[in-house]
Amino acid sequence: MKLSALQKYILKQCLQTKDKIISKSVLEKFYSNAKSKPSPKDVINTITKSVERLIKKELVTGYGAKTSHKWFIRQVRLTPKGVKVARTLFGVQQKLPLKVKK
Repeated sequence: MKLSALQKYILKQCLQTKDKIISKSVLEKFYSNAKSKPSPKDVINTITKSVERLIKKELVTGYGAKTSHKWFIRQVRLTPKGVKVARTLFGVQQKLPLKVKK
């Protein structure tokens, strides 16, 4: 499964929290060390699209409010499938070839 750098950042940030829930305002820090900083409106749109795509892949669940026209996602929570994918992003520890005595 291909994920963008922002999507990987979202999954890693969610995994590092205790209850696997993160606010969308925390995700804006992804652009804090970017060389060319996009406008705040573009940042919000990009984060929203990335979160919606992660929801479509069933990796996260969005919490927020629904109006008659659209959803306003305020928080994001990892699903069990998302936890598995996020753990692989941190890397897999290599297993040693231990010999078992019978």
